[in-house]
Order: sequence, then structure tokens, then C-alpha cells
Amino acid sequence: MSLLAQSIAPRPAPAQPARAWSATRIAGHVLMTMWIIAGACLVYYLASNIFSPFVQKYWGKYLDGFVVTLQIVFVSLGLGAALSVPIALARASKVALFRWPAYGYVYFFRGTPLLAQTFLIYYGAGSFRAELTDVGLWWFFRDAWYCIIFAFTLNTSAYQAEILRGAVENVSKGQWEGGRALGLTKPVIFFKIILPQALMVALRPYGNEIILMIKGSAIASIVTIYDLMGETRRAFSRSYDFQAYIWAAVFYLIAVEALRRVWDRLEARLTRHLKR
Repeated sequence: MSLLAQSIAPRPAPAQPARAWSATRIAGHVLMTMWIIAGACLVYYLASNIFSPFVQKYWGKYLDGFVVTLQIVFVSLGLGAALSVPIALARASKVALFRWPAYGYVYFFRGTPLLAQTFLIYYGAGSFRAELTDVGLWWFFRDAWYCIIFAFTLNTSAYQAEILRGAVENVSKGQWEGGRALGLTKPVIFFKIILPQALMVALRPYGNEIILMIKGSAIASIVTIYDLMGETRRAFSRSYDFQAYIWAAVFYLIAVEALRRVWDRLEARLTRHLKR
């Protein structure tokens, strides 16, 4: 081989030096081992109790509560998504009359706990029973189901509005200029060009919001809704068996993991044209 060929021939990468067993690395391995052992013990415990009298008695109740949880979450998310569009538009508006009320709405519902918001609507409405009866709305606020849907919708719409606003602002200004050059009106540009691109950017934050809503839906059990957590509390109050809460955690984990996998596939499908 000539000297020129030897000089341009690729050289193998140098070997990585052996990592020392520092205190941090040892602690990390110990903690990971403990997590693995704990997970194995949990799986063994659940497998050994899957045919226990507790599971046989309350299995159907858990399924009913799980369905109620999904209904609360997805109805609230759907209504919140519809409400988030005008809120996001108002937040991005240059007109102060629209911008500041939308800012106050988002600031309040993102800055206060969902539990407090639920109590304000469910218990606070009773203080205005006479006024609500006069305007024909007491039938709505006296029902815990409607109050939960209302509270969750207002809360998630504020978060979704901020997600949507950030995604819209992330779209290049050239998209607006291109639409105007074609003679399109602003509504057409927004709904046909800007919004579809913004939704792709917002896919991951939207998935996180759905997961947070699934876990936050446990608040509904506090106001007499027998969702998954409500059925869990009732099962524990009758049996005093701690596995009631373990099975509830398993149901929530299944829901979150299934949603995560579906959302990953949806995101990969909708953004496949962006991959090279």
C-alpha cells in the first residue's frame, strides 16, 4: 500500500477508557436493583391475588369506575379543545379588550389547583341557588357530574389554549405572508394553513395534557362521582384491604401507558413527512 493510501485510510476509533466504580455509579446501580426487585415483588403480589375474594367481588365495580373515568376525561378534553381555540386567538389578539380577559382566564385556571376549582363550582354554586334557579341553571349545578365536566373543561381549556398559542407562534411568519400573497383571507390562512402545522407541533404537549387529565380525574371521587378512584375508596371502606389502591394504580398505569403508545404512533404517522 502506498504512503498516500496509508495516510487517508480510516483509523479505528480509540478504545473507551474503563469507567471507574465511583460512589455515584454504585448508588445508581443499587437503586436500580431495588426498583427491579420492588417491581418483581409487585407483579408477584398481583398475580397471586388475581383470583382472591377481593378481586372477584370488586372487579366489575373497578371496570365501571374505569369507564366513568374515561368518559369524564375525554368529554372534558373534547369540550376544552373546542373552547381553547377562541381563547388562544384572544390571547394572541392585539386588541386589549380580547387579550386581557383571555389572559386573566388562563392565569386563573393555570395558577390555581384543579381541586380548588372543583370545590368552587360544586360547593360554591349552592350559595347562589336562588339566583341560579331564577335563570334556570340550578339543575346543572346541583348535579355532581355536570359540575365535574364543567370544572375539568375550564381547567383543560386554559392549558390547551396556551399549548395552541405557543404552537401557532412557532409557525413561520412566512406562512402568513404566503397566504396573503395568494389573496387568502386571515380566517382561511389560519384554519387551512397555520392551524394544521401548529397542531403537529402541539402533539406532544397535548399528549402530556391528556395524561395529566387522566391522573387528575381522581379528584372527581371527592364530589361523590364513582369513577375509578371513587370505586376504589368505596371498596377500601368496605374491605379495609390495601390492595384496593394497588389495583387502582394498575388501572391508571394501564390507561396512561396505552395512551402513550397510541399517541407515539399517531405522532409518528402525522410527522412522517418530516423525517429523512
